[in-house]
Amino acid sequence: MTNEVDRYTYRVIWSEEDQEHIGLCTEFASLSWLEETPEEALAGIRNLVLECVSDLKEQNEPVPIPLSIKDFSGKFMVRIPPEVHRMLAIQATESGVSLNRLVSSKLH
Repeated sequence: MTNEVDRYTYRVIWSEEDQEHIGLCTEFASLSWLEETPEEALAGIRNLVLECVSDLKEQNEPVPIPLSIKDFSGKFMVRIPPEVHRMLAIQATESGVSLNRLVSSKLH
């Protein structure tokens, strides 16, 4: 059975400033863990997230939903300058596709 913290989004990056690897969790943006190796950084951040989730549950605080299981509608609104909107509409018309399809294809 998968541990619930395994569903969160983790990554490990190198910190030139610290000369160590940093473990990060997207759903817990304020947390990080420094270690000499990427494996240790990942283990450290996972343990820290586990502690944080336990603390949140004890305090009856909301626990972030992992992005891996969160439902997404597939829609989002973005504001762009009118001249960009016009340019995209022209491109879509010239390509014989909807504006939505054109923009979606540019995001892939």
